[in-house]
Amino acid sequence: MPSHTLTVGFDLDMTLIDSRPGIKAAYETLASETGVYIDTDLVVSRLGPPLEEEMANWFPADAVAEACDRYRALYPDEAIAPTTALPGAREAVEAVQALGGRAMVVTAKYEPNAKLHLAHLGIGADVLIGGLWAEGKAEALLEYGAGIYVGDHTGDVRGAHAANAMSVGVVTGPCGEEELRAAGAEVILPDLTAFPAWLRSHTGA
Repeated sequence: MPSHTLTVGFDLDMTLIDSRPGIKAAYETLASETGVYIDTDLVVSRLGPPLEEEMANWFPADAVAEACDRYRALYPDEAIAPTTALPGAREAVEAVQALGGRAMVVTAKYEPNAKLHLAHLGIGADVLIGGLWAEGKAEALLEYGAGIYVGDHTGDVRGAHAANAMSVGVVTGPCGEEELRAAGAEVILPDLTAFPAWLRSHTGA
């Protein structure tokens, strides 16, 4: 499919955006509505896996789907405004585009809500694919020919490698440098502010 010689994928939560305040707010509203206790501080300390996995920690199996639907419905009003771009997020995406490449976001998040985040924060990705986690992210990365995938979670490392892409880890999320390196990340950056210079060096630009 791609005519671009350079396609770079980015994870969303805790890679491009700090969605913890917004997610916490959405979960708090859900807990208030349902009367179900949710440790929202714990929830936002381990972002990455699909919503259904987290919700199963708080709701019985037969109520998870309904809870997820309600959370996703609450999300636009509760979670978009409080969420901020992480340092260097816009510049990282623009660095790919400045080299004539394509920047894509591949996330486990519900795609319509992910789109709201990008629009609100002015992060101009060329492609957005939602609803994919860990090795499942390889589906989109392979379709668009991504040679690099940037993420904050060991699941992102697995997704990159399943697509035969280079894994670039950033330590802005729940997984530290040692954990990302042990998972096989080829490159570890402190955050995305270091990405443009790394990319130029990597591509010889």
